[in-house]
Amino acid sequence: MVSNLLSNAVKYNRPGGTVRITLGAASTPGRLSLSVQDTGEGIAPDKLGELFQPFNRLGQEYGDIPGTGIGLTITRRLLSAMAGTIEVASVLGQGSTFTVSLPVALNAIPEPRAPGAESNPLAQTRPRTMLYVEDNPSNIQLMRDLMETVPDTKLLIAADPVTGLDLAMGHQPDVIVLDINLPGMSGFDVLARLRDREETRDIPVLALSANALPREIEKGLRAGFRRYLTKPLNVQEFMEALADAMEPVDAV
Repeated sequence: MVSNLLSNAVKYNRPGGTVRITLGAASTPGRLSLSVQDTGEGIAPDKLGELFQPFNRLGQEYGDIPGTGIGLTITRRLLSAMAGTIEVASVLGQGSTFTVSLPVALNAIPEPRAPGAESNPLAQTRPRTMLYVEDNPSNIQLMRDLMETVPDTKLLIAADPVTGLDLAMGHQPDVIVLDINLPGMSGFDVLARLRDREETRDIPVLALSANALPREIEKGLRAGFRRYLTKPLNVQEFMEALADAMEPVDAV
């Protein structure tokens, strides 16, 4: 989230420009404020309303600065899931300031633990691996950006079902996120093959599909998907489903 704001502040700055980061108490009690200010070209007032639209780069898609136009969309969705907000102020020719507000965490300092007490098993879980099988480049980039916010999780990408099955066999990931509409083989077919193999039959699989008809969701759950998520992706729902799928089976 913060890395996206910093990356944008650097990418869209001017040669020799500066980036200023400010952290402090927000005007609303119980909240913190973080601002990222750049000295770039700024954003026209009539374009500010389009800033958080997915894949809308406000004309920068025709320039030489790389990007997908979804970073700010993800950032705002993540903030919304954490009861946060983001605001932007910009002046053409002078730069832009993005300000994030988040509630202060309660009980942030852990209580002392008695000597010999068992630690929380979820606090020391091993690094996790997620396999995403998807053929749409925009959706793949969205998932890459999103998973950068998930600590200790490695993301594997397969752009076709055959590669997905090979990666599942070779890496045995902790969770698989599977698009339903894949080239040459449907997500249901891929799930059936995963369930037919001893090495992969117990891996939780999440479906991700643009088909949100209730009968399709029911069909997916009956087929054995752990969850059936629909596009456009609801970030909070996805994070909750991912955490549930990655939770150790022996966790209390």
